[in-house]
Amino acid sequence: MKLVVGNACPRHEIAAVPEDCAQCAVREIAVCTALSGPELERLRDIAVSKIFEPGSTLFAADEPATMVGTVVQGTIKCFKLLPDGRQQIVGFLFPGDFIGSPTQETTHGFAEALTRVELCLFPSPAIQRLIREMPNLERRLLTLASDDLDLAQEWMLLLGRKTAQERLATFLLLLAQKAKARGIADGPIDLPMNRSEIADYLGLSLETVSRQFSKLKSSGHIRIEHNNEVTIRNLDGLTEIAEGTA
Repeated sequence: MKLVVGNACPRHEIAAVPEDCAQCAVREIAVCTALSGPELERLRDIAVSKIFEPGSTLFAADEPATMVGTVVQGTIKCFKLLPDGRQQIVGFLFPGDFIGSPTQETTHGFAEALTRVELCLFPSPAIQRLIREMPNLERRLLTLASDDLDLAQEWMLLLGRKTAQERLATFLLLLAQKAKARGIADGPIDLPMNRSEIADYLGLSLETVSRQFSKLKSSGHIRIEHNNEVTIRNLDGLTEIAEGTA
């Protein structure tokens, strides 16, 4: 394992990568899940762990894309800036998600830590070499890229055709799916993003998002606790709303 120290990365605090990847909380859902023991050792040899505090910028648009990796802990907001300075959120990344592209020379947007974020990162030149030498890694990255494309197409449908309530229901189901992948099948869903950020992502006004949360709560589909935790009480009903069949 490699540990970056000193002033090489002024935006974040550096932490050592765990010696045993088997102890990693996202091992079974991350890019490394497809690798054999020897392959995992090779990937681990080029890994660095980086910690970002809430509000920190992970990267900005048009910077050299020198690192890619896995979100181990926390939530990341990905966004672009419009010419007039407005922000458009294009996605959120959660534990197990892959950040960056080994084929990109420059970043295409901004990424900001919504919570304390831990990343397991790999230098782009090094992982490009491993991709050429390890078919399992290449296939896994292609699968993740395909999943991202499917999600992008789903979001085009959401923004173009779905009602406000259908959009919010779809978003909550996505968060539930992400939590289930991490082994959190029951219990409240954490909302690290605020209502304004949800509205921006869903292409709605803040008032509309607040109103739709209230409607889903009043109808018994969800329970809201502390304003940043949501429990899905009627999964089938919420699914019907998201699919427009309610």
